[in-house]
Amino acid sequence: MASLQVLLASVEERLLAMSAGERGVFVAGVAERLMSWHEALPGDRRAPFILGLRPLLNSVWDGVLGDTTAFRAVKRSVAEYLRSEYCHNDGQDGPDDADEPAAAATLHAASAYLFGCADFAIWASQRAADAVGEQLEFLAEHEEEMPDLEVATVVELHRQLNDLALIASHARELRHSALGLAIDTSIRLRVELRGPLSKRD
Repeated sequence: MASLQVLLASVEERLLAMSAGERGVFVAGVAERLMSWHEALPGDRRAPFILGLRPLLNSVWDGVLGDTTAFRAVKRSVAEYLRSEYCHNDGQDGPDDADEPAAAATLHAASAYLFGCADFAIWASQRAADAVGEQLEFLAEHEEEMPDLEVATVVELHRQLNDLALIASHARELRHSALGLAIDTSIRLRVELRGPLSKRD
């Protein structure tokens, strides 16, 4: 079994080699899986701030799949976050909602879409790997047998590598998606990419 360090390095290497358009789809998929996990939690464990980022994530999906009109909505939502109490430098004295995996990944996805920087995709990948431990802690409250943390994290990273391979098969279309794609192309990519990348299995 490949070590976690090797797998993390493989994911990072592939992300650095991809176009900004491909990376944007990858981060949206990571954020979608983390967001859907949070949305499925019991009501008392769901945070209003995190749930409130769902429209932003939906706009990111629209944008990375070729809808140029989504740019303004994503930009506006990010600006609202930057002006909010959740964006702060107060450390543990300030609200930590934006540091929760689903929130952080969604904000990384928005930044990756707006700016095209590979760092945001790499950080989202790492947040998803780190979130495995939190998910196992929750599941341990309801199930007797749980997978080993390292094994589960390896599964997550292999999932990311498989997602990257799927995205790479659409590289030709995604490379210039920021300039806009035909409506029928966007609809097809929504089926061929958003669906599979959103599954938590």
